Amino acid sequence: MENSFNVLWLQSGGCGGCSMSVLNAEQPDFFSSFQLNNINLLWHPSFSEASNEEFLSLLLSIESSETKLDALCLEGSLLRGPNGSGRFHMLSGTERSMINVIESLSQQANYTVAIGSCASFGGITMAHPNPSEACGLQYEGKERGGLLKESWLSPGKLPVINISGCPTHPNWVIESLIQLAMGDFNSEDLDNYNRPRSYTNHLVHHGCPRNEYYEYKASAEQSSDLGCMMEHLGCLGTQARADCNTRLWNGEGSCLRGGYACINCTAPEFEEPGHNFTETPKIAGIPLGLPTDMPKAWFVALASLSKAATPKRLKVNSTSDHILISPGSKTKEGNKK
Repeated sequence: MENSFNVLWLQSGGCGGCSMSVLNAEQPDFFSSFQLNNINLLWHPSFSEASNEEFLSLLLSIESSETKLDALCLEGSLLRGPNGSGRFHMLSGTERSMINVIESLSQQANYTVAIGSCASFGGITMAHPNPSEACGLQYEGKERGGLLKESWLSPGKLPVINISGCPTHPNWVIESLIQLAMGDFNSEDLDNYNRPRSYTNHLVHHGCPRNEYYEYKASAEQSSDLGCMMEHLGCLGTQARADCNTRLWNGEGSCLRGGYACINCTAPEFEEPGHNFTETPKIAGIPLGLPTDMPKAWFVALASLSKAATPKRLKVNSTSDHILISPGSKTKEGNKK
């Protein structure tokens, strides 16, 4: 395809969940989005029909600069073991480690894009004791300096673009690649962890269907309850940087809408919070993880006031698996609940 924006998508240490996620893109779908924006998917390990010989020929063509590579997309963490050799993950049909291939291709690609939290920060694959010596492309957990080191910049003068999430939302990937193809993406579009601000300028808390319960601190006590899951069930939606409840998955879903607490999967080191994902650690009854943009003293004071003013409707419904009292309903005595 002449004058197209060429994308090569590779996979390393991961589950392939981000590829499955992009296949769920809707209106338009993943392939139509690429076609409409003149993005050419050179190769993908699951989507492409090319043989191994054809793929290796493509790699040679890219590395010799015969084929232009605009964006290198990597899904999955980099496996550096054993002892930094990379031999835990060898590229089939070659004597080369995947880390060697990625290092080479990243020098050719105008932009390098980490697809998902594993490629961005190491993710679940990097969890302790990390026998495979896994890391992200340019981060190792919260620390800068993964495979491509802290100061690395692509030929397009950008660091690795970390489209994190476990898995990442299909539109985060598609829209970021469209921005790159249009030449409308620069360093100001990245946050402090080099994630696209198009989705990390928001909190998962925004648009949460449980927000009324949150406002009055009417908390769920078990996973089937309707109330806010922050106080007891480990929800990190007030801290997680993503737009999951305003840009819904598959048109209508999110973790919280499905009854699951947010585990902040777009953040580095989310995979090892130091406690059960469904528990909220506390000191003197106060959750350790409080909203990111509010002083703790203010939150504690407001929470006490909110709980004192909680309507009976919310207090009752919060610990039920279905609505028992609807808005505006009255008791037999005529008093609003």
